[in-house]
Amino acid sequence: MLDRYEAGEQAILVHIDFREEGEREDLVELKMLVSSAGVNAVSIITGSLSSPHAKFFVGSGKAEEIAQQVSLCKADVIIFNHALTPGQVRNLEKLCQCRVLDRTTLILDIFAQRARTYEGKLQVELAQLRHLSTRLVRGWTHLERQKGGIGLRGPGETQLETDRRLLRGRIKSILRRLEKVAKQREQGRRARQRNEVPTVSLVGYTNAGKSTLFNLLTQSDVYAADQLFATLDPTLRRIEVADVGNTILADTVGFIRHLDHDLVAAFKATLEETREADILLHVVDCSYERYEDNMRDVEIVLSEIDAGEVPQLIVMNKIDAVEGMTPKIVYDDQDVPVSVYLSAKEGLGIDLLFSALTQRLAGAMVSKHLALPPTAGKLRSTLYALNCIEHEVFDDAGGWNIDIRMTKVDWQRLLKQQGEVIQTFIAS
Repeated sequence: MLDRYEAGEQAILVHIDFREEGEREDLVELKMLVSSAGVNAVSIITGSLSSPHAKFFVGSGKAEEIAQQVSLCKADVIIFNHALTPGQVRNLEKLCQCRVLDRTTLILDIFAQRARTYEGKLQVELAQLRHLSTRLVRGWTHLERQKGGIGLRGPGETQLETDRRLLRGRIKSILRRLEKVAKQREQGRRARQRNEVPTVSLVGYTNAGKSTLFNLLTQSDVYAADQLFATLDPTLRRIEVADVGNTILADTVGFIRHLDHDLVAAFKATLEETREADILLHVVDCSYERYEDNMRDVEIVLSEIDAGEVPQLIVMNKIDAVEGMTPKIVYDDQDVPVSVYLSAKEGLGIDLLFSALTQRLAGAMVSKHLALPPTAGKLRSTLYALNCIEHEVFDDAGGWNIDIRMTKVDWQRLLKQQGEVIQTFIAS
């Protein structure tokens, strides 16, 4: 589908610094992406520009330097830490006589290697096809003439037009399949909502330690490694949170700066778990010196998927890599936990995270003591159906003294249904 390369191929990395802060990329991050893809970086070429050049992205002198380095190192591929236009890729390949990949294509290749589930593979293929559709001319420049010859004479459609039509058909087919998967996910979410099971979703920059934390909290063995995009397929597990009960914890794909919009759109079904969560655990690698930039990039993606308003609890992970940092909970002015400092790798501060989760999730709970007469048997049955009765004792008159606990949403719904009746039974 894309310019796939075998593990062990030799690559020239190109990283350009721009004056505009918003256009800058991270060279260390590029090295990690290349390593995650299984490619050997034999040379790194850096430079600085005020803005990209139209023909080669870099200046003509820098392009010649890249070509010379390719010849010297016998490189198989050139990888840019930036997004390139199809024309720039074509010009560079002609000059360097070598394949050229940009940042988005590299990320897509890693996604293709990591996808395991049916849904994940569909999402990756959708992102690949959308990306490829803008670059078809590169692969078919020799076939832009109309088809002809024995067995090939047709209505006059060029090979390029045929390929675009086939791509559009495949994209529509994948979207239909993903729509079915999305409906299945929606059914699962509705079932959890009916059973009053809160959902906590792990989000954060790629390689922040989300899967390591997920495994520690759920006693699972989800693949976790010190590489970018180690997790691609979403995973759901149950955990027990004190004073809240069963809670669903979701591990999701990591975010990265300047993530292509097509990639975000392709993973819409997966990211809906994030949008529908009761609270987000925003995992941050606090040992990274520019972690605040990563946090801002995550916030941008959350806004793009309409999850920017979901409540967050910041998890400052990897404190074991920062000298003098210890596990702790940080509270705001209303005494509500806003961040937890811990180390998932060393198991430090996990009890504090559970405590903070209890405080955040239990804040959305209502506890009441009801004194029900013998004639309130129907209301008692409703409370049992809601699974909200924590303690019950019979009184001398044949009624019940009941302690209930439920979400604010369910309590408001119950009041709306039986408000006048239930208000008379609330005991002080």
